[in-house]
Amino acid sequence: MALFPPTTPPSPSGDPRSTPRATASPMPSSIPDISAAPQPGVPAPTNPRVTSTPGASDALTQHDVARAHQLTDHIRRRFSKALIGQEELRESLITTMVAGGHILIESVPGLAKTTAAQTLATSVSGSFRRVQCTPDLMPSDLVGTQVFDFSTQRFTTQIGPIHANFVLLDEINRANAKTQSAMLEAMAEGSTTIGGERIMLPRPFMVIATQNPIEEEGTFNLPEAQMDRFMMKAVMSYPTADQEVAMLQMLARRGSDVVDPKMDREDVISIQDVDFLCRAAKRVHVSDAIMQYAVDLVETSRGAGPKPIHGLSARVRLGASPRASIAFIRIGQAAALMAGRDYVIPEDIKRFAHEVLRHRILLTFEALADGIEADQIIDSIVQVVPVP
Repeated sequence: MALFPPTTPPSPSGDPRSTPRATASPMPSSIPDISAAPQPGVPAPTNPRVTSTPGASDALTQHDVARAHQLTDHIRRRFSKALIGQEELRESLITTMVAGGHILIESVPGLAKTTAAQTLATSVSGSFRRVQCTPDLMPSDLVGTQVFDFSTQRFTTQIGPIHANFVLLDEINRANAKTQSAMLEAMAEGSTTIGGERIMLPRPFMVIATQNPIEEEGTFNLPEAQMDRFMMKAVMSYPTADQEVAMLQMLARRGSDVVDPKMDREDVISIQDVDFLCRAAKRVHVSDAIMQYAVDLVETSRGAGPKPIHGLSARVRLGASPRASIAFIRIGQAAALMAGRDYVIPEDIKRFAHEVLRHRILLTFEALADGIEADQIIDSIVQVVPVP
């Protein structure tokens, strides 16, 4: 139920591809691999699944779209073998990975946040590290440090656990402000600094952070700059009774409460496949109408937009930043690619409106006192903004 009723009904959905766009070339019988040409001193590639990736301005071919859809189906099947339910979390994780962002997961303990993060990492042959955040966690414990070697009389660099493809920062709000600033550098710059030396993080690099909403003692609220770095914020809920029974049956068949990363290698894709997905997502066509729709959603959260919400300033202290508009487009491109399309439609944006906006909208003290949540504000925003 919306907190603010729409002033006018949204306009009917039109053609999302109304603006001119590049026409995809017909699907070739095989995609040429430029890396296959002999180069002096360069060994020939050994992975037959890796193909050359055109530039971001090139249109996607049907072969690219079909391959991307097949790869994401592999990841979904991997999740089905490790998790029961939590389809929304699964889609949010995969979409964030394809969009090249980071995700914040909020839930009470025991809802398989760690299992979901580990499943995503093992489904793409990526390195995975789990960091349990505590108030005494120092930046060097996360990033790494320099150790003096007496045998060589030199300092050697020891990298920390954040140097991995997928990093689970468990209960990130328990880390102190100094450690959170080190996390912010890694998420924003894609690199760390150890002893004055800049070390690039591996690609892909994705942070999956969790926080517990019911415990406040010994926690440090994430600053707005850190929250804005997360492309999406997912909120997990308890499974249904049937899903919980199915989970117990799966554990009985498996014989273990812990997922073995090496249990099945059938639906595992390579890091090169992930790189292909990320590059292909950036080549998905976005019309001017879709871009305007994303901007209208963000502007409405600030009290502006084509259909401003009356009385919003009494509920919202700060609206979403332009980084939310970027997140909408990147998420929409990834969602369209995963659905087997080479163009974005309004539903790709609306589907993840709550995940993109809920951590970027700051409520007033009056709204918090009245028990109003950010999701209610977002419901009203989605209703009043006209759909292209």
